[in-house]
Amino acid sequence: MGNNGSQKKDFDVITVGAGMAGLYMLHKLRAQGFSAIGLEAGDDVGGTWYWNRYPGARCDIESLDYSYSFDPELEKVWQWSERYATQPEILRYLQFVADRYDLRRDIRFSTKVERADWDDSKSKWRITTANGDSLTCQYYVMATGCLSLPKEPDVKGVEHFTGQIYFTNRWPHEGVDFTGMRVAVIGTGSSGIQSIPLIAEQASQLTVFQRTANYAVPANNGPVRPEHREKLNADREAYREEGRWSRAGVPLPRSEEPYSSVNSKERQRRLEAGFAQGDLLTINSSFSDLVTNAAANESVQDFFRDKVRAKVTDPKTAEDLCAKDFPLFTKRLCLETNYFKTFNLPHTKLVNLRRTPIASITETGIDTTDESMEFDAIVFATGFDAMTGAIVAVDIRGRDGISLKDIWEEGPKTYLGLNVHGFPNFFTITGPGSPSVLSNMVVSIEQHVNWLTAAFEHLRKEGFQTIEATSAAQDGWVTHVNDFANLTLYPVANSWYMGANVPGKPRVFLPYIGGVDTYRQACNEVVEQDYLGFEQCGSSGSRCNEGVIRFVKPDVQMVLDAVAGLEQPPLDTLSPIQAREQIEANTANRAPGPEVGEVLDGSLPGPAGSLNYRLYRPATAGPHPIVVYYHGGGWVLGHASSDDPFCRYLCTQANALVISVNYRHAPETRFPAAVEDAFEALNWIGNNAESLGGAPNKLSVAGWSAGGNLATVMCQLALKQGGPNINGQLLVCPVTDCDFSTASYNENAEGYILTRNLMEWFWNQYCKAEDRKDPRASPLRAESLVDLPPAMVVTAELDPLRDEGNAYAAALQNAGVIVEHIQTPGQIHTSLTAVDMVASANDVRQAMSDAVRAFAK
Repeated sequence: MGNNGSQKKDFDVITVGAGMAGLYMLHKLRAQGFSAIGLEAGDDVGGTWYWNRYPGARCDIESLDYSYSFDPELEKVWQWSERYATQPEILRYLQFVADRYDLRRDIRFSTKVERADWDDSKSKWRITTANGDSLTCQYYVMATGCLSLPKEPDVKGVEHFTGQIYFTNRWPHEGVDFTGMRVAVIGTGSSGIQSIPLIAEQASQLTVFQRTANYAVPANNGPVRPEHREKLNADREAYREEGRWSRAGVPLPRSEEPYSSVNSKERQRRLEAGFAQGDLLTINSSFSDLVTNAAANESVQDFFRDKVRAKVTDPKTAEDLCAKDFPLFTKRLCLETNYFKTFNLPHTKLVNLRRTPIASITETGIDTTDESMEFDAIVFATGFDAMTGAIVAVDIRGRDGISLKDIWEEGPKTYLGLNVHGFPNFFTITGPGSPSVLSNMVVSIEQHVNWLTAAFEHLRKEGFQTIEATSAAQDGWVTHVNDFANLTLYPVANSWYMGANVPGKPRVFLPYIGGVDTYRQACNEVVEQDYLGFEQCGSSGSRCNEGVIRFVKPDVQMVLDAVAGLEQPPLDTLSPIQAREQIEANTANRAPGPEVGEVLDGSLPGPAGSLNYRLYRPATAGPHPIVVYYHGGGWVLGHASSDDPFCRYLCTQANALVISVNYRHAPETRFPAAVEDAFEALNWIGNNAESLGGAPNKLSVAGWSAGGNLATVMCQLALKQGGPNINGQLLVCPVTDCDFSTASYNENAEGYILTRNLMEWFWNQYCKAEDRKDPRASPLRAESLVDLPPAMVVTAELDPLRDEGNAYAAALQNAGVIVEHIQTPGQIHTSLTAVDMVASANDVRQAMSDAVRAFAK
């Protein structure tokens, strides 16, 4: 194909790549009046579907979904022949699109970009090609695709082989005839699984070298499913919109039920139905926790392995083909057509490289540690340098000549997967940090192109020449991407999602796993907040709404969304009795926490009658250190077992005897009744430590929220009034003052479960206004904190009580007390004690347990 672009040298936008993303980008830019050109290394359009022509190459998202949605007329004039289209058909489709919208005239083919330099004085990018051309543009867009730079083979001796060598990712355009040949295929990822059955139909001998077995479902390919086409045709706009706001970019029901909540018969039914459906998404969508719950994932792995054993006749080969090295879904699930059955053929052999590695490729074949084999041809199905490879293959230099490759040396950093700080007007379509490969790529491409072209139009209208992510916004997004990934099993696998398939590549999670819907919402909110986290600059000045678009931890946000979904009245609008009933109902189905050795309920003498307590004993031999625990609830709500999961956690992780004590609650009995009860309980437990099974003189206190308030006061009273010796205090989001003027009360007044109004309601129930400055109510106001026991103070960023907790930690330190202060970004008042519900706080909870252990030493 000729070089159809004009000889113009300066453009508004230069796009690299003429695949799905590049074609749509040109179409949108032209419609909005921007001068643009596409630069493409190949001699025609198609991107990955131009280069990847290996036998069996198909899309693994159904054709009706894996297609453009921007023009309803396009869907009428193009009809897919198969459920999963082959590479030739997809290439014809993209060629058809290029012709229909006359896009080739704005594309320069056979043009490889070698370098891009930002000129700060001119606010322009200078693009240098391998042909020697030098072009300039205001906006530089990499639409090079996530799977476009081939991974070079890392097998010794490749250069010695005298037979034919082929790579699935750069297959000869004229095709290959393997008839009568002895063929080796190295690699059993998606391209290997697709090509091996077809190569086996021609080859006289086929040997497959497998390093890692993969999970696969049968594609059950054929004509487009009538029910699928009917759903699209019935209401095209609704169908496409549902896909745009789905988790993976495909309209599909998603279960909210965890695997363990469904009986075994129903589990099996769903798995069988998903397997028969023949797609990548149905099984994963049948339960809510298959990528977060290791036990559930392992159970479904067994289901997949049993399917392989049922298809492969040789037991040893079947076991070798069973994926066992990584959790299901943490590498891309493969679609297969007769792949496993191919190993039943007499001329097909599997070599497990874990048992018998390749020693070297020789002139005539391959030597393993067990044998020498001769081949006429070797096929490398070894994949790509995914997500970042094609981007950093170009020498991209941002402000002050900084190299993108150097900036990304320890892993890519982007804002929204779109832009990089230090690289104004530089953009990546479906770049690292966006849903990309974890989604229907076409949906993600259209979303990115629409967002970018709207941004360019906005900048033109507002008179700005540049836009660039701020460092803070970028760091916040990178944290958010990693927070989401770390909630899942994905980082466990050595996958190309983690960059683990390329030697020397930093091991970081590359895509965004939060979902197409969640991501789209974040992008929309960035725009709604005047391009939050971007600096916009022009000749008349600059504008920047600095901020982080997602600062709440993802699992905390899920909790907030679930609470909002209950649509319950705020606690501060209820009576105390009603509030208690609502809280009890809400906690009835919470995660129970870990098993402990023993749980005993008892009572102890209090100043106004007996007080209930719950004792948690470790399964290990005693005597154990004792933790006297005071529950939260604003002095109004709760009881000895209301923080049960957290007490169980402390018991097991700190190997301590935890005794959660009740106290009289407001408004029935107001301040200082709770303080008097808490101190009486502390003294009684100290005096009865041995009979309770505890170690004498190894006593610490702990509390959350209002219980943290009581724990602080107990340490002060014990010191002043000769109470028991306390070895340490664990204070989790403690109430330490009655001051509502702090920044955290204003910043976190609403939206994070504990609100400013609710705290005012708690104080009004608990304590008269004239008594609130009493150090027994506001321990931060104590005259002296000298000689108090060592403390761990844990505060949450999104808690109204954050600042008073921070202030108490600082006051303790100023008084010479040993303090470990943990400030938890993205957490709320109720999340730090939410055992088995908020995994992002696991490390903090472990640190709390470690502190309790240390108190006893």
